[in-house]
Amino acid sequence: MGDLNKVMLIGNITKDPEAKTLPSGQSLSNFSIATNRTWKDKDGSKKEQAEFHNIIAWGKLAEICNQYLKKGSKVYIEGRLQTRSWDDQNGVKKYRTEIIAENLSMLSSKGSYSGATTSGSGPSKPQTQEEELPIIQADEEEINIEDIPF
Repeated sequence: MGDLNKVMLIGNITKDPEAKTLPSGQSLSNFSIATNRTWKDKDGSKKEQAEFHNIIAWGKLAEICNQYLKKGSKVYIEGRLQTRSWDDQNGVKKYRTEIIAENLSMLSSKGSYSGATTSGSGPSKPQTQEEELPIIQADEEEINIEDIPF
């Protein structure tokens, strides 16, 4: 049996994706999503906690993220965890764990995505019901962690 590094999240985007292009021409999208957890404590009081996840998408998937995702959009992300490290200007080792997106499904209504259009001559109307759009898969090309410009 092999190893497994798999992450599945459904959450809301906390900021518009940041688009970058590496010197190699490879597209990158950097954004974060929030997932909320609710539970009742021993006294029966409702508790809530948000977790924030840093997401990186590459290639065609990055271009789609940069074009269609915006703050507040609900998305389903499948990916893998990756931790990288670097030394800051004071020589202190820093770490950042990110999710490298491999699949993405937009869950918000079509009208809530920037750049989303419908055919016809009139203005597009946002859909009121949530609609799951097709899962979009990442390119298979492997990216070197040293290529990330941040």
